[in-house]
Amino acid sequence: MIGRTEDRAEKGGAKPAHCHQSLAPRADFPLLAGDLSLHYLDSAATSQKPRVVLDAMREYYEHDNANPHRGAYSLSVRATDRYHEAREQIARFIGVADAARLIFTRGTTESLNLVATAWGVEHVVRGDEIVVTALEHHANFVPWQQLALQRGATLRICGVTSDGRLDLDQLASLIGARTRVVAFNHVSNALGTINPVAEITRLVRRRAAKDAIIVVDGAQAAPHLRLELDGSELGDVDFYAFSGHKMLGPMGIGGLAGRRRLLEAMRPYQMGGDMIELVGDENTTWNVLPHKFEAGTPNVADAVGLAAACGYLESLGMDAVRRHELALLEQANARLCQIEGITRYGPADAQCRSGVVSFTLQGVHPHDIATILDQVGVCVRAGHHCAQPLMRRLEVPATARASFYVYNDTRDVEALVAGIERTKALFAGD
Repeated sequence: MIGRTEDRAEKGGAKPAHCHQSLAPRADFPLLAGDLSLHYLDSAATSQKPRVVLDAMREYYEHDNANPHRGAYSLSVRATDRYHEAREQIARFIGVADAARLIFTRGTTESLNLVATAWGVEHVVRGDEIVVTALEHHANFVPWQQLALQRGATLRICGVTSDGRLDLDQLASLIGARTRVVAFNHVSNALGTINPVAEITRLVRRRAAKDAIIVVDGAQAAPHLRLELDGSELGDVDFYAFSGHKMLGPMGIGGLAGRRRLLEAMRPYQMGGDMIELVGDENTTWNVLPHKFEAGTPNVADAVGLAAACGYLESLGMDAVRRHELALLEQANARLCQIEGITRYGPADAQCRSGVVSFTLQGVHPHDIATILDQVGVCVRAGHHCAQPLMRRLEVPATARASFYVYNDTRDVEALVAGIERTKALFAGD
């Protein structure tokens, strides 16, 4: 079975003796602080927001709210400054030195659609090939599928290995001289698999067309891993997309980091507002980066909130975030493998995955698992996780998914395990 870690419980495992505390104080998160019985294990879908993020957004609206870029008065200048400072901080957080290469969008989905539309429609022609993977979220699958259909290109899909990793040998066989786009996620939202970005980019540069682009969905990586988009590991990526709401920031904002030469050559994605330089009766010219791709009134407050989220994560340290995630993941795996009938999906090696545990329980639909867990205050995701091509390859209609973040601790792991045991007992009629 593709992606399956094991089919039966491992006998004799002992409950971990150590207790792992949360990395970020629960008190920093108003929603969690107000309900100690809540075990929130759905951060891969959206994270909770620390007070510092909420305060930053409220402070902006209370003290600096105005339309930026358009006013000569001091309040508008302050709004412009806050927007610019937010972009600079977020760019530093993801390791981009030139903040103008960071385009604000509503999130990963819009970022990927921007590339497929603004770059893809102009450059992909009949007979070209677009390569995606079976690990993709629909947001990094469907835009390329539809672009291929629209332009007469061929969509090629790289499969996964038996333990839920990308099949790099197959990927190599799919990439050739007609390959124009290779799109893949940095971290799988459904399995937690961390893909070897540097190895994949080297493979693409060796085998694909010289002007092929590499597009990475970073929605599940930016919250958990230290990013250096201008560094050696990620520096050969052409476009990198991420979402604020998965990394302690507000919903409705994210970013697309791209190569300057590509962004400057692309047509705008939307028209109107500050993305325009000069409008004539017959033609219009476009503003400079990043404004060229940010039509309409900017989402300043959410940019300020996302910058505050980046600052909060920096104060914790992204290396510490990763260590914390691994500790909880190892504890969860050690406990879950003691439960007869549990099947976990994805790489067995915790070092090769994020803090996601995707699993099924024999004889129980994942939706029923999630419903019963909710009755004891445990929040997990159940379904196909917007990854239907992957579920078909796993030969399951859905999985249950628990995902850990900085505010989780051993109590959350134990609540998850107790809830699954309760679910199993209910369905067994015990």
